[in-house]
Amino acid sequence: MNTSDGRAAPATVCRWAVAGCGWVARDHFLPGLLAAADSRTGGAVPRLVAVTDTDPAAAARLAARVPGARTATDLPALLAVHRPDAVYVATPNHAHRPAVTAAAAAGAAVLCEKPLAAGLADAERLVAACHRAGVPAATAYDQRFHPAHRAVREVTASGALGTITAVRITYCCWLPPAWSPDGRPYDNWRADPARAGGGAALDLAPHGLDLVGVLLGGDDVTELTALVQHRVHPYPVDDGAVLAGRTGGGVLVCLHVAYNTPDTLPRRRLEVVGTLGQLTAVDTLGQDAGGRLWLTDAQTTRRVPVPFDTGTSPFAVQVREFSAAAVSAGRPVGRAWPWPLHRDLTLHRLLLEALSPARPAPPPPVPSTVEEGRR
Repeated sequence: MNTSDGRAAPATVCRWAVAGCGWVARDHFLPGLLAAADSRTGGAVPRLVAVTDTDPAAAARLAARVPGARTATDLPALLAVHRPDAVYVATPNHAHRPAVTAAAAAGAAVLCEKPLAAGLADAERLVAACHRAGVPAATAYDQRFHPAHRAVREVTASGALGTITAVRITYCCWLPPAWSPDGRPYDNWRADPARAGGGAALDLAPHGLDLVGVLLGGDDVTELTALVQHRVHPYPVDDGAVLAGRTGGGVLVCLHVAYNTPDTLPRRRLEVVGTLGQLTAVDTLGQDAGGRLWLTDAQTTRRVPVPFDTGTSPFAVQVREFSAAAVSAGRPVGRAWPWPLHRDLTLHRLLLEALSPARPAPPPPVPSTVEEGRR
């Protein structure tokens, strides 16, 4: 963009802070922010200015990767000293509400990791706090921004699939009790019901529920049932679940999520089925770029690859677009965030209601031994 005299206009900078410096912030958000800052697509340029974590060493490691970034003892101190434009909240689920509330009250835009909170009451209070503050606020559903998923949305919107009848998602991983992202000692809070609020279903299914509505142009899931399992890992949260639902427009939805699928197996697949064809995406679900996408024609059965940008991280796109929304908020020509937080709350409530009556399948009967048969 140029000024009226032909000179390049100064770039708008979005000053970011991070609350919670675990592996997602370290391995995915920060590389995404740095990639977005290096891109030449225009808009706001994200810049990390400060970080905080209950573990000072984790905060120091993250800040050390960005020249000029600072650490703070806690979020209130960070907000008071550094006054960021946007805050990325990547704490354990039970700590989302206080962090988001503090950031919003300080006037910062908030990008909060999913799920919104460990429980419904905290999620409702979180959304209400952002509404009172009048700041841009969003759930960090990075799957919305994967270039393959954007290509899926374009194909479905074009009508090339005919009438959409079903969306099927498999999103699984291996997460044992002592899981660590890099082999170092790690507090796997995702297996702690007090901090996580649930297991595989609450952690992984929100991505699929959000993505269905995004791919179908706003036709969100409105009915949902769930079956969960405690089958492989000896922790108190579920390690797998199957969820079945239906959108307001009548599209059937099936989600299989799990912590009990070895990473060496095929475990990430998305299918959008229509009367004229089917889109299939493999290895696009997750935080990384790449994967494969093809369209199968219902008449010819030919598989045609669908091109998309395989090098761009969904986190980079998410940071770039939320930065633009954060710094343009309140301006006459501001960029509105297209997914209201109250919509995310509706999906969160739907998931929690489906999981509330869900019970694990009973264990298989233990075969009787010869000695037991003689009693």
